[in-house]
Amino acid sequence: QVQLVESGGGLVQAGGSLRLSCAASGTIFGAMTMGWYRQAPGKQRELVATITSGGIRTYADSVKGRSIISRDNAKNTVYLQMNSLKPEDTAVYYCYYYASYDGRQYWGQGTQVTVSS
Repeated sequence: QVQLVESGGGLVQAGGSLRLSCAASGTIFGAMTMGWYRQAPGKQRELVATITSGGIRTYADSVKGRSIISRDNAKNTVYLQMNSLKPEDTAVYYCYYYASYDGRQYWGQGTQVTVSS
């Protein structure tokens, strides 16, 4: 089992920045992918960004160029730096963990990001 604890959400004005953090604990070993998804009201959950244990990054087109995902393997923590935020970035952001050795996926409890215009 893996537990995920998120932090860093909040209210920010358009054009501002936020940094989300997600710390993983529990049974952690082997290759894994961590990242962030988001879900806005009335919409499906969508990918924001992911990073593998080898450092390969994937970004949604909607955040590419405005966001940077990084990880601290020693702390089992992933970060999402979001800049130039837009009202359409408003959503609940969920931390995601994929364990390659058994194929299990884990989700955090979600953190609200609200961008005011």
